[in-house]
Amino acid sequence: MAILDRLTAYGPPALVLRRAIQLSDSGKPLEAFPLLAIAARAGIVEAEYRVARCYLEGLGVPPSRSEGARWLRRAADHGSPDAQSLLAALYVAGLAAQEPDGNGLESQSLFERDSSREPEFAAAFGLAKKAAEAGSATGQAILAYILSRGPEAMRDLDAAHGWYEKSAAAGCPEGCLGLALSLARRGQPAQTAKVAAEVRRAADAGLPTAIYLLGVLTEHGRGMPADRPAAARLYQLAAEKGLPSAQFRLGSALIEGGLAGQDIAAGEAWMRRAALAGNIEAAYRLGDRHVKSSPPDYADAATWYRRAANAGHQAAARALASLYLSGNGVARDVEEGARWLRTSANAGNQQAQVDFANLVIEGAGEPGDRASIAGWFEATASSGDLIAAFNLGLCFAEGVGVRKDEEQAARWVRRAAEGVADAQYAYARM
Repeated sequence: MAILDRLTAYGPPALVLRRAIQLSDSGKPLEAFPLLAIAARAGIVEAEYRVARCYLEGLGVPPSRSEGARWLRRAADHGSPDAQSLLAALYVAGLAAQEPDGNGLESQSLFERDSSREPEFAAAFGLAKKAAEAGSATGQAILAYILSRGPEAMRDLDAAHGWYEKSAAAGCPEGCLGLALSLARRGQPAQTAKVAAEVRRAADAGLPTAIYLLGVLTEHGRGMPADRPAAARLYQLAAEKGLPSAQFRLGSALIEGGLAGQDIAAGEAWMRRAALAGNIEAAYRLGDRHVKSSPPDYADAATWYRRAANAGHQAAARALASLYLSGNGVARDVEEGARWLRTSANAGNQQAQVDFANLVIEGAGEPGDRASIAGWFEATASSGDLIAAFNLGLCFAEGVGVRKDEEQAARWVRRAAEGVADAQYAYARM
């Protein structure tokens, strides 16, 4: 710290803060932070907020989300709308109690919900409401988000729309994006151009989600002329900013060659980045690509399928089960295969339900599995699914999970025969 700054540190806190801001604005965060800390410890609200930002973004101090949140709480308790807004955003993003990965925290990333973290809406609501009512455009956008995307008991779509309008009118990029999504949700064709205009305002401000959505609108010609090469450029821009959904879309486009030329290697690289960032569809698609490659790479396929299946992807769980049952890429393990088929089937994957039913009929699975099988098929068959009706008929015919009943078997198979060729054949033999 320079001699002048050392002397300043002993002056009035307001003077200390003024000098800290000068240093910060001059690109000297290391020199600014000690002075900001002095002013913050003296209770100056703006200094508390700035210290919090330093910790969150790693400016002049090692990044620490917990310290950032602690100073935000102090500033928020002292009435800072900016601190209330940012702390609410941390809660909405599920980041308030988590440590960073060492790369700091860009504030706009708090509004990107392309994440697996669990939001803390209840903690965010009061803070966002205070900030919004104090006139903070960012606070208004966050409050609107909570009112539109929070738990059912908190939702009020009309109030959310009103707060988005206020935030967007003040020029807040998150407010513009939220207003666009709110207008789109209302489904009024006359508002299509307005939706596109608000998305563009948010994209021009650099919000990755807005850039990605502008790419979607541009690709499909919603509210503007369709322009596929321009859409590809927007997807790339959002992907380079780290948005997994954009990375997945860009990867798909490059592999398929449908937007701006084909580049399979680059497409797979973007797909991997998306998958590693938590996009489970990207992980599943990578698994499929490894299975269908020449020659197949079942070991890598299993790795990607497992990543997607662990995150709840039904088809990936079924695909992983298939590898275990066949011994491709992994050691053959019928029990593990049955476990993944059961997981997929319980999640509602009808193909997995059929596969699992066949496995159980052959003697695999656990004691309670037979009852589960009949229950799956009955629920789906009752809603009109003919394939499920056929499978339920077979359950009654074989006594799988239900009492063997030829009359019930014939009833369900007859219903399925209206559109399932195998059911027609089976019914003819009854």
